[in-house]
Amino acid sequence: MRSRRRQLTTLTGMTYSILGRDAANGDLGIAVASRFPGVGGLVPYGEAEVGAVATQAFGNPRHGTTGLTLLRCGASPRQALDVLLGGDDSAGRRQVALVDRHGETAFHTGAELHTWDGWAGSAPGRQCVALGNGLAGPDVVGDMVATFENSRLSLAERLVAALEAGRRAGGDIRGQQAAALLVLRRDGGYGGLDDRHVVISVYDHAHPIDELVRCSALHRLAYFPSEPAALVPIGPEVALELKRLMTARHVYAGPLDGSWDDDVRRRWALFLGSENYDNRINDGLLLDLEVLADLRSRYGAPAPS
Repeated sequence: MRSRRRQLTTLTGMTYSILGRDAANGDLGIAVASRFPGVGGLVPYGEAEVGAVATQAFGNPRHGTTGLTLLRCGASPRQALDVLLGGDDSAGRRQVALVDRHGETAFHTGAELHTWDGWAGSAPGRQCVALGNGLAGPDVVGDMVATFENSRLSLAERLVAALEAGRRAGGDIRGQQAAALLVLRRDGGYGGLDDRHVVISVYDHAHPIDELVRCSALHRLAYFPSEPAALVPIGPEVALELKRLMTARHVYAGPLDGSWDDDVRRRWALFLGSENYDNRINDGLLLDLEVLADLRSRYGAPAPS
């Protein structure tokens, strides 16, 4: 039994994370940063319309899966946490937090964590909780919560902004190495076919939170559909720019003028797919301004013919 318990115990010390719920749409999520590599595969667990769990310090992955099961069966976060820790003879070395589909939270920092280097503890907020160990001080989690509460951005953006605030407050005393973001939304994944709205993990990087921000922007363009407010008609001037862009990328070989017929629209759809804007493809009559801005930033404005 002892050997099995050792297999289920993973050190993810010197870590800070935030769990939160978006009161406007029910999204649930976790963002985490650590000096421990691959922390995204160890700390965050979640299920759409059920809850999210973070298990760190000497983290027990079973707390993630079992915690979600308990929430799914109707337990409150506090009840679920009591069950998780009640049968855990290493509770003093655990740091665990849960948030449910109502935004209620529960959290635990084991007594032994206060003997480690750095500060350990939690800070609850409205529909969120931040926690960490091996930190520069309590301002790390306090600033994370304040940033989350004062933002009106999407849940993913609020969670990442909270990580950035924690880093500015001193973060992990050992430095940075990994970060991750998990956001759950019913039918909010790729093509509306699963619930993993955002799943990004930076395994090993000199500036993992900055890399998480960069990857989040890529994810938005590749996985999210167009915002209706960002769609505009394709007029002659823009049509000419798009044709020049496609010509430079060897997708189009027709006349460089302001026309935009069915054949050109088909070429445009193929080009969008080749550039990984799969979820931004429409009938070709409207242009996604986010896509245009990204293309311009990557390739620049095509030179006049």
